[in-house]
Amino acid sequence: MNRHIALAVVGLLLVGAESARSQALPSYMAPISGQVASSPSDTATKDMLALNTGMFELYGDAAKVFRANILAKHPVILGLFSGAGGKFTLYQPGKPPVDAPSVPIVYQLLKSVGHSTMALAQVAGPYVNNPDNKSWLGAMKAYRSRMQSALDGLDLTPMQADWRDNNRTILQNNIAFMDECIAKGAIPFGTMEAFGKKQAPYLARNVAWAAQTQVSHWMTVLADWKKMLGADWDKTYAASNTIYVARQNNVLFSVLAQFFPPEAINDRLLLIETVSFTTTQADMLESLTRIIADRSVGSLFFGNYRLMDYELMGGDARAAIIAESAKRGMTPFLPPLVPFGSNQWPALVTPGPGPATIADLK
Repeated sequence: MNRHIALAVVGLLLVGAESARSQALPSYMAPISGQVASSPSDTATKDMLALNTGMFELYGDAAKVFRANILAKHPVILGLFSGAGGKFTLYQPGKPPVDAPSVPIVYQLLKSVGHSTMALAQVAGPYVNNPDNKSWLGAMKAYRSRMQSALDGLDLTPMQADWRDNNRTILQNNIAFMDECIAKGAIPFGTMEAFGKKQAPYLARNVAWAAQTQVSHWMTVLADWKKMLGADWDKTYAASNTIYVARQNNVLFSVLAQFFPPEAINDRLLLIETVSFTTTQADMLESLTRIIADRSVGSLFFGNYRLMDYELMGGDARAAIIAESAKRGMTPFLPPLVPFGSNQWPALVTPGPGPATIADLK
């Protein structure tokens, strides 16, 4: 009897499904309607991949709690790149964030004059030895006007006398180069090459003075903060950001490193790579939180607090590369293995021949 009832139910379900399929859809459903094909294997695969997608949402929710916990227990210093020489912010438990005073404006003046010279190379570069193309003339004439305005007001800027004289020479040389190119209606390579060599020693001075101004300012700020924090300095986290070209000899990170012991590098003192020169404090705090939180995960599952600072599959991928290279008759090309928790400087550290500073180029 029960079997007959079950068969009847199945029959009714089949009839109902067939009736639903045969029911005509209204015309407004036509553009989006259709049979969706999904095999059991496809569905199972999507369900499993959804676990990884959901992981990021859970990470985001947990990160808010982790960040609050970290900031409640540890001072945090963020050193962010900016065109004004950087921005340092101190977060102290139970207190509002403190922004450090800016680098003296003369830093920006030195950089602005130096960058103006490099900008000329960008204006002129695509048109070197191409006298038939005059499309650069308008941009150069407009920039020449700005250059003249900067030169006219130079003596009114907050800059010491010998630095001002050096910048006057740079601006005058820039204008002379532009006037020569405008008069010729062309940009010969010889003219541009001579201009570059003429400006190099003056530009080098600006670079050195800007670096001295920036470093002196931030070392003073950090020395004051370290004194103020006292014993809490030993549990302070600090991070600065960098893009590819600024990772080597990164100024803000290098200054921070002077106030931390060597064993703090890559532990409490971090250099975080970003995809643009500038980033936000919120993004930096998020990155710092993720790094610290993942360390606890590494300890929980693998018993190593710094494991998650590294590409988790990197070690096994390294072994796989070696094995695959052997199959192909290739010699593996890999960096040396370093232990989890290495306090090595987070940039190029292998010495070798060749110039390494502007001074080495002389």
